[in-house]
Amino acid sequence: MRMRVRFGVIGIVALVLASLLSGCTPPASYVALGDSFTSGPLILPQDRRIPGCLRSDVNYPHLIAPDVRQPAFRDVSCSGAQTKNMTAVQDVDPDPDNPPQLSGLDSNTRIVTLGIGGNDIGFTDIAKTCVRLGLGDPNGSPCRTFYNSGGSDQIAARIAALEPKLRAVLDEIDRRSPKAKVFVVGYPAILPESTVLFDLCRPLLPVAKGDVAYLRDDVQKRLNSAIRSVAVAHGEAFVDTYTPSIGHDACQPPTVRWVEPLVPAADAAPAHPNRLGMQGVAQAVRATMRAHGVAVG
Repeated sequence: MRMRVRFGVIGIVALVLASLLSGCTPPASYVALGDSFTSGPLILPQDRRIPGCLRSDVNYPHLIAPDVRQPAFRDVSCSGAQTKNMTAVQDVDPDPDNPPQLSGLDSNTRIVTLGIGGNDIGFTDIAKTCVRLGLGDPNGSPCRTFYNSGGSDQIAARIAALEPKLRAVLDEIDRRSPKAKVFVVGYPAILPESTVLFDLCRPLLPVAKGDVAYLRDDVQKRLNSAIRSVAVAHGEAFVDTYTPSIGHDACQPPTVRWVEPLVPAADAAPAHPNRLGMQGVAQAVRATMRAHGVAVG
Protein backbone atom coordinates (compact mmCIF):
# COMPACT_ATOMS: atom_id res chain seq x y z
CA MET A 1 0.00 0.00 0.00
CA ARG A 2 2.84 2.37 0.90
CA MET A 3 4.55 1.71 -2.49
CA ARG A 4 1.33 2.42 -4.36
CA VAL A 5 0.95 5.74 -2.59
CA ARG A 6 4.59 6.63 -3.29
CA PHE A 7 4.29 5.83 -7.00
CA GLY A 8 0.97 7.61 -7.11
CA VAL A 9 2.53 10.78 -5.70
CA ILE A 10 5.48 10.49 -8.08
CA GLY A 11 3.11 10.08 -10.99
CA ILE A 12 1.12 13.16 -10.01
CA VAL A 13 4.29 15.21 -9.62
CA ALA A 14 5.49 14.03 -13.02
CA LEU A 15 2.21 15.03 -14.63
CA VAL A 16 2.32 18.45 -12.99
CA LEU A 17 5.91 18.99 -14.11
CA ALA A 18 5.07 17.88 -17.66
CA SER A 19 2.13 20.27 -17.70
CA LEU A 20 4.28 23.15 -16.47
CA LEU A 21 7.02 22.41 -18.98
CA SER A 22 4.58 22.15 -21.86
CA GLY A 23 3.11 25.48 -20.79
CA CYS A 24 6.50 27.10 -21.32
CA THR A 25 6.38 26.30 -25.04
CA PRO A 26 3.97 28.57 -26.92
CA PRO A 27 1.64 26.86 -29.38
CA ALA A 28 2.12 27.33 -33.09
CA SER A 29 0.33 30.48 -34.13
CA TYR A 30 -0.93 32.71 -36.90
CA VAL A 31 -0.42 36.41 -36.13
CA ALA A 32 -2.04 39.24 -38.10
CA LEU A 33 -0.26 42.61 -38.14
CA GLY A 34 -1.43 45.75 -39.86
CA ASP A 35 -3.34 49.00 -40.13
CA SER A 36 -7.01 49.81 -40.77
CA PHE A 37 -7.09 47.95 -44.10
CA THR A 38 -6.40 44.88 -41.99
CA SER A 39 -8.36 45.72 -38.85
CA GLY A 40 -11.62 46.61 -40.62
CA PRO A 41 -12.92 49.74 -38.87
CA LEU A 42 -16.70 49.85 -38.29
CA ILE A 43 -17.34 46.42 -39.85
CA LEU A 44 -19.57 44.69 -37.31
CA PRO A 45 -19.03 43.05 -34.93
CA GLN A 46 -16.09 44.99 -33.51
CA ASP A 47 -13.57 43.59 -31.02
CA ARG A 48 -14.18 45.47 -27.76
CA ARG A 49 -10.91 44.57 -26.04
CA ILE A 50 -9.06 47.55 -27.57
CA PRO A 51 -11.94 49.60 -29.00
CA GLY A 52 -9.69 52.38 -30.28
CA CYS A 53 -8.19 50.01 -32.85
CA LEU A 54 -11.58 49.55 -34.55
CA ARG A 55 -10.76 45.89 -35.13
CA SER A 56 -13.48 43.77 -36.72
CA ASP A 57 -14.18 40.16 -35.81
CA VAL A 58 -14.85 39.49 -39.51
CA ASN A 59 -11.77 41.12 -41.05
CA TYR A 60 -9.66 39.06 -43.42
CA PRO A 61 -7.38 37.62 -40.69
CA HIS A 62 -10.42 36.29 -38.85
CA LEU A 63 -11.81 34.86 -42.08
CA ILE A 64 -8.65 32.93 -42.94
CA ALA A 65 -7.61 31.94 -39.39
CA PRO A 66 -9.75 28.76 -39.32
CA ASP A 67 -8.33 27.71 -42.70
CA VAL A 68 -4.65 27.82 -41.72
CA ARG A 69 -5.31 25.52 -38.76
CA GLN A 70 -2.84 26.94 -36.27
CA PRO A 71 -3.53 26.20 -32.59
CA ALA A 72 -3.34 29.91 -31.73
CA PHE A 73 -4.48 33.05 -33.56
CA ARG A 74 -3.68 36.63 -32.61
CA ASP A 75 -4.99 39.66 -34.49
CA VAL A 76 -3.06 42.68 -33.22
CA SER A 77 -3.82 45.00 -36.16
CA CYS A 78 -4.95 48.52 -35.35
CA SER A 79 -6.44 51.41 -37.31
CA GLY A 80 -3.94 54.21 -37.82
CA ALA A 81 -0.90 51.98 -37.35
CA GLN A 82 2.42 52.87 -38.94
CA THR A 83 5.59 50.83 -39.25
CA LYS A 84 6.79 52.42 -35.98
CA ASN A 85 3.87 50.79 -34.17
CA MET A 86 5.29 47.38 -34.89
CA THR A 87 7.80 48.02 -32.09
CA ALA A 88 6.21 50.92 -30.19
CA VAL A 89 2.93 51.34 -28.32
CA GLN A 90 0.19 52.93 -30.42
CA ASP A 91 -1.77 55.62 -28.62
CA VAL A 92 -5.45 55.11 -29.41
CA ASP A 93 -8.63 56.63 -28.05
CA PRO A 94 -10.35 55.37 -26.01
CA ASP A 95 -7.84 53.51 -23.86
CA PRO A 96 -6.30 50.99 -23.58
CA ASP A 97 -3.50 51.69 -26.06
CA ASN A 98 -2.44 48.98 -28.49
CA PRO A 99 0.80 47.25 -27.48
CA PRO A 100 3.65 47.03 -30.01
CA GLN A 101 2.27 44.70 -32.65
CA LEU A 102 5.40 42.57 -32.89
CA SER A 103 4.88 41.60 -29.25
CA GLY A 104 2.25 39.25 -30.63
CA LEU A 105 4.99 37.16 -32.23
CA ASP A 106 7.04 34.41 -30.63
CA SER A 107 9.51 31.73 -31.64
CA ASN A 108 6.71 29.30 -32.50
CA THR A 109 4.72 31.63 -34.78
CA ARG A 110 4.28 29.83 -38.09
CA ILE A 111 2.26 32.29 -40.21
CA VAL A 112 2.31 36.10 -40.29
CA THR A 113 0.28 38.49 -42.42
CA LEU A 114 1.40 42.11 -42.56
CA GLY A 115 -0.51 45.00 -44.13
CA ILE A 116 1.25 48.30 -43.47
CA GLY A 117 2.57 51.43 -45.18
CA GLY A 118 -0.40 53.61 -46.07
CA ASN A 119 -0.26 55.65 -42.87
CA ASP A 120 3.50 56.08 -43.19
CA ILE A 121 2.98 58.05 -46.39
CA GLY A 122 0.01 59.96 -44.92
CA PHE A 123 -2.67 58.38 -47.08
CA THR A 124 -5.56 59.86 -45.07
CA ASP A 125 -4.14 63.37 -45.26
CA ILE A 126 -3.49 62.93 -48.99
CA ALA A 127 -7.13 61.97 -49.51
CA LYS A 128 -8.39 64.94 -47.46
CA THR A 129 -6.13 67.34 -49.34
CA CYS A 130 -7.22 66.02 -52.74
CA VAL A 131 -10.90 66.29 -51.83
CA ARG A 132 -10.46 69.86 -50.62
CA LEU A 133 -8.54 70.92 -53.73
CA GLY A 134 -10.92 69.04 -56.02
CA LEU A 135 -13.89 71.09 -54.86
CA GLY A 136 -12.29 74.21 -56.34
CA ASP A 137 -11.05 72.62 -59.59
CA PRO A 138 -13.24 69.58 -60.33
CA ASN A 139 -11.96 68.95 -63.86
CA GLY A 140 -8.28 69.70 -63.35
CA SER A 141 -5.55 67.90 -61.41
CA PRO A 142 -4.90 70.22 -58.46
CA CYS A 143 -3.75 67.42 -56.19
CA ARG A 144 -1.02 66.35 -58.60
CA THR A 145 0.09 69.99 -58.83
CA PHE A 146 0.11 70.39 -55.05
CA TYR A 147 2.22 67.31 -54.36
CA ASN A 148 4.68 68.17 -57.14
CA SER A 149 5.10 71.83 -56.27
CA GLY A 150 8.65 73.13 -56.07
CA GLY A 151 9.83 70.60 -58.61
CA SER A 152 9.87 67.62 -56.24
CA ASP A 153 7.55 64.62 -56.12
CA GLN A 154 6.55 64.55 -52.46
CA ILE A 155 4.65 61.26 -52.68
CA ALA A 156 7.55 59.48 -54.36
CA ALA A 157 9.81 60.74 -51.58
CA ARG A 158 7.44 59.46 -48.89
CA ILE A 159 7.23 56.04 -50.50
CA ALA A 160 11.02 55.89 -50.82
CA ALA A 161 11.28 56.75 -47.11
CA LEU A 162 8.88 53.90 -46.28
CA GLU A 163 11.03 51.20 -47.87
CA PRO A 164 13.83 51.00 -45.26
CA LYS A 165 11.22 51.13 -42.48
CA LEU A 166 9.40 48.17 -44.00
CA ARG A 167 12.66 46.25 -44.40
CA ALA A 168 13.41 46.86 -40.72
CA VAL A 169 9.98 45.47 -39.76
CA LEU A 170 10.56 42.34 -41.84
CA ASP A 171 14.02 41.91 -40.31
CA GLU A 172 12.49 42.01 -36.85
CA ILE A 173 9.71 39.58 -37.75
CA ASP A 174 12.32 37.12 -38.99
CA ARG A 175 14.36 37.59 -35.82
CA ARG A 176 11.42 37.00 -33.51
CA SER A 177 9.72 34.27 -35.54
CA PRO A 178 12.37 32.51 -37.65
CA LYS A 179 10.02 29.61 -38.47
CA ALA A 180 7.22 31.82 -39.78
CA LYS A 181 6.09 32.24 -43.36
CA VAL A 182 5.41 35.93 -43.86
CA PHE A 183 2.77 37.26 -46.25
CA VAL A 184 2.91 40.98 -46.98
CA VAL A 185 -0.54 42.17 -48.06
CA GLY A 186 -1.03 45.05 -50.52
CA TYR A 187 -3.90 47.50 -50.76
CA PRO A 188 -7.04 46.94 -52.90
CA ALA A 189 -8.28 49.39 -55.53
CA ILE A 190 -10.09 52.46 -54.27
CA LEU A 191 -10.47 54.37 -57.55
CA PRO A 192 -11.70 53.11 -60.93
CA GLU A 193 -9.38 52.18 -63.79
CA SER A 194 -11.32 54.50 -66.12
CA THR A 195 -12.76 58.01 -65.65
CA VAL A 196 -15.32 57.67 -68.45
CA LEU A 197 -18.23 57.54 -66.00
CA PHE A 198 -16.49 59.27 -63.11
CA ASP A 199 -18.88 62.24 -63.16
CA LEU A 200 -21.57 59.87 -61.87
CA CYS A 201 -19.28 58.85 -59.01
CA ARG A 202 -18.04 62.30 -58.07
CA PRO A 203 -20.68 62.86 -55.32
CA LEU A 204 -19.30 59.75 -53.60
CA LEU A 205 -15.61 60.43 -54.31
CA PRO A 206 -15.30 64.22 -54.72
CA VAL A 207 -11.79 64.42 -56.14
CA ALA A 208 -10.90 66.25 -59.34
CA LYS A 209 -11.34 64.17 -62.46
CA GLY A 210 -7.75 64.77 -63.49
CA ASP A 211 -6.52 63.49 -60.13
CA VAL A 212 -8.14 60.07 -60.40
CA ALA A 213 -5.27 58.68 -62.46
CA TYR A 214 -2.76 60.44 -60.22
CA LEU A 215 -4.14 58.97 -57.00
CA ARG A 216 -4.59 55.57 -58.59
CA ASP A 217 -1.24 55.25 -60.38
CA ASP A 218 1.20 57.63 -58.72
CA VAL A 219 0.01 57.02 -55.18
CA GLN A 220 -1.71 53.67 -54.67
CA LYS A 221 -0.11 51.59 -57.41
CA ARG A 222 3.30 53.08 -56.66
CA LEU A 223 2.84 52.28 -52.97
CA ASN A 224 1.84 48.69 -53.74
CA SER A 225 4.80 48.32 -56.10
CA ALA A 226 7.24 49.52 -53.43
CA ILE A 227 5.76 47.18 -50.82
CA ARG A 228 5.98 44.28 -53.26
CA SER A 229 9.61 45.05 -54.12
CA VAL A 230 10.67 45.21 -50.47
CA ALA A 231 8.78 42.02 -49.59
CA VAL A 232 10.11 39.96 -52.49
CA ALA A 233 13.69 41.21 -52.04
CA HIS A 234 13.42 40.18 -48.39
CA GLY A 235 12.28 36.69 -49.34
CA GLU A 236 8.65 37.09 -48.29
CA ALA A 237 5.46 36.47 -50.24
CA PHE A 238 3.49 39.45 -51.52
CA VAL A 239 -0.30 39.24 -51.67
CA ASP A 240 -1.64 41.22 -54.63
CA THR A 241 -5.08 42.43 -53.60
CA TYR A 242 -5.20 45.18 -56.21
CA THR A 243 -5.60 43.02 -59.33
CA PRO A 244 -8.57 40.98 -58.03
CA SER A 245 -10.20 44.17 -56.76
CA ILE A 246 -10.28 45.89 -60.17
CA GLY A 247 -13.93 46.46 -60.97
CA HIS A 248 -14.76 46.44 -57.27
CA ASP A 249 -13.60 50.01 -56.56
CA ALA A 250 -15.52 52.58 -54.51
CA CYS A 251 -17.40 53.85 -57.59
CA GLN A 252 -19.18 50.54 -58.06
CA PRO A 253 -22.68 49.71 -56.71
CA PRO A 254 -22.91 48.65 -53.05
CA THR A 255 -23.32 44.98 -53.95
CA VAL A 256 -20.16 45.02 -56.09
CA ARG A 257 -17.63 47.29 -54.46
CA TRP A 258 -14.99 46.10 -51.99
CA VAL A 259 -14.17 49.59 -50.75
CA GLU A 260 -16.68 52.15 -49.52
CA PRO A 261 -16.69 55.72 -50.91
CA LEU A 262 -16.46 58.80 -48.69
CA VAL A 263 -20.16 58.38 -47.95
CA PRO A 264 -20.39 54.71 -46.93
CA ALA A 265 -23.52 52.69 -47.58
CA ALA A 266 -22.36 49.82 -45.39
CA ASP A 267 -20.81 49.20 -41.98
CA ALA A 268 -17.31 50.28 -42.98
CA ALA A 269 -15.15 53.37 -42.71
CA PRO A 270 -14.94 55.82 -45.65
CA ALA A 271 -12.43 54.77 -48.33
CA HIS A 272 -11.86 51.45 -46.55
CA PRO A 273 -12.73 47.82 -47.27
CA ASN A 274 -16.25 46.72 -46.49
CA ARG A 275 -17.45 43.20 -45.71
CA LEU A 276 -17.19 42.12 -49.36
CA GLY A 277 -13.73 43.62 -49.52
CA MET A 278 -12.54 41.62 -46.53
CA GLN A 279 -13.89 38.47 -48.16
CA GLY A 280 -12.13 39.32 -51.41
CA VAL A 281 -8.83 40.05 -49.68
CA ALA A 282 -9.16 36.81 -47.71
CA GLN A 283 -9.50 34.92 -50.99
CA ALA A 284 -6.33 36.56 -52.34
CA VAL A 285 -4.43 35.74 -49.15
CA ARG A 286 -5.57 32.10 -49.23
CA ALA A 287 -4.51 31.74 -52.88
CA THR A 288 -1.06 33.21 -52.16
CA MET A 289 -0.64 30.97 -49.13
CA ARG A 290 -1.44 27.88 -51.17
CA ALA A 291 1.03 28.99 -53.84
CA HIS A 292 3.72 29.19 -51.15
CA GLY A 293 3.11 25.79 -49.61
CA VAL A 294 0.72 26.58 -46.78
CA ALA A 295 -2.04 24.03 -46.32
CA VAL A 296 -5.23 26.07 -46.40
CA GLY A 297 -8.56 24.41 -45.73
